[in-house]
Amino acid sequence: MRAAVVTANERVEYQEIPEPEVKKGYVKVKVRYSGICGSDIPRVLNHGVHFYPIVLGHEFSGDVVEVGEGVTKVKVGDRVSGAPLVPCMKCGDCQKGNYSLCKHYSFIGSREQGSNADYVVIPEQNAVPFDKSVPYDQAAMFEPSTVALHGLFQNDYQGGEYVAILGGGTVGMFTMQWAKIFGSRKVVVFDISEERLALAQRLGADEVVNTTKEDYMKTAMEITGNQGYGFVFETAGQVATMHMAFELAANKAHVCFIGTPHENLTFTPAQWENMNRKEFKLTGSWMSYSAPYPGKEWELTAHYFATGQLKFDPGFIYKKIPMSQAQEAFQLFKTPGLVKGKILLSNEED
Repeated sequence: MRAAVVTANERVEYQEIPEPEVKKGYVKVKVRYSGICGSDIPRVLNHGVHFYPIVLGHEFSGDVVEVGEGVTKVKVGDRVSGAPLVPCMKCGDCQKGNYSLCKHYSFIGSREQGSNADYVVIPEQNAVPFDKSVPYDQAAMFEPSTVALHGLFQNDYQGGEYVAILGGGTVGMFTMQWAKIFGSRKVVVFDISEERLALAQRLGADEVVNTTKEDYMKTAMEITGNQGYGFVFETAGQVATMHMAFELAANKAHVCFIGTPHENLTFTPAQWENMNRKEFKLTGSWMSYSAPYPGKEWELTAHYFATGQLKFDPGFIYKKIPMSQAQEAFQLFKTPGLVKGKILLSNEED
């Protein structure tokens, strides 16, 4: 088969490699689309892979073309996405259903061969069927949707409150939609890009706030009657938005950091004291899994994609690029601010 193989730092070669074989309990998927995740960028551009050569790709959609012995969850012809985590299922964390915290896991597309190829082979339990009404490009967005929903569950989310979504990226847009699906008083998206804020409004945000404006905090607090936000979800992984979360939180609020910071994060005593004085609860969220594996995050995404209540918009996608041009696709990320939205590597002929 053909695959986009990372052979060295900053080097992705479209090569002929052996087609993976199906074994007992596994399924083979013909890949339609494979998304470039933010975590893939340092893998390619900053010596971030576990080994060379490696086929990356863990956000994908496609069709089941072969099933191994004993497989009952899916059949040939089913449309599936794939949960990329392969937990050990034996450690204490796995036994508690906390698969994201497994210390002995494998991961499709980083620790083993992934979906930037014609075919990918995954365990039966990792295959997530989706309805034929759901387009393949939308189905390649399963993982960011599940990451967003896992954050709600980690934050003990309940409806009826003002909700702040800090960051209008793909995960932020799904977090906003899940907050509305599960009930909210108002959901407000914060970002620096008018383009992303417009997308948030198309997807159903009740209000948007451009944080480049000098009086944005005054505007944000006035939306809540100056009481603050009962739920705050930081999805950008930026120092500024993490500080912002502490300021926007209401008394007794729930604050969740879904985003992963890549710089040192420090707080002044006054900033940190927000947590003391407001007595808000702060939690983190990591990946997107629950029991039974892969969890309700994946089942609910499949359901709400099919009903149309979890909306998809062309604005999610920056470009669709042929798999054969994966090298050129990754080079786009070297220009700061150029890529706005998801790049999908495509095996489609159109």
